[in-house]
Amino acid sequence: MAEYSFNEEAIQGAIKAAQASHDAATANNKLTSFDISQGVPMQPGTLVVGAECISVTVENGQICINLPLGIGKYCFTIPSVFPSGTVGQACLSICTTWGIPTGVKVTVVIAGVTVISQSFGAC
Repeated sequence: MAEYSFNEEAIQGAIKAAQASHDAATANNKLTSFDISQGVPMQPGTLVVGAECISVTVENGQICINLPLGIGKYCFTIPSVFPSGTVGQACLSICTTWGIPTGVKVTVVIAGVTVISQSFGAC
């Protein structure tokens, strides 16, 4: 069975973009403490940054992908309406909090339909 992997450069690019977003918000005082005159403060939430989409093929009802951040190989079971040989797309997003990677989200799309969307870690 084929194992798919995402490009390490694309993953690092997404992490750097998340860090830059956090740094910009901090520099613009968007993440300051509560100030009643300003209303409710901006709280840093989870920022999800798209890293890359790759072409994948269903084999024996599954698509196996090597996930970054130490998560490792994970095989997604695809609904049986998509037989072996069906080509789709797997997209990886990096989840961050305060610019620090906390997890990943994988979305598998076949024929324009989201078939799987799963998070690992904190997303």
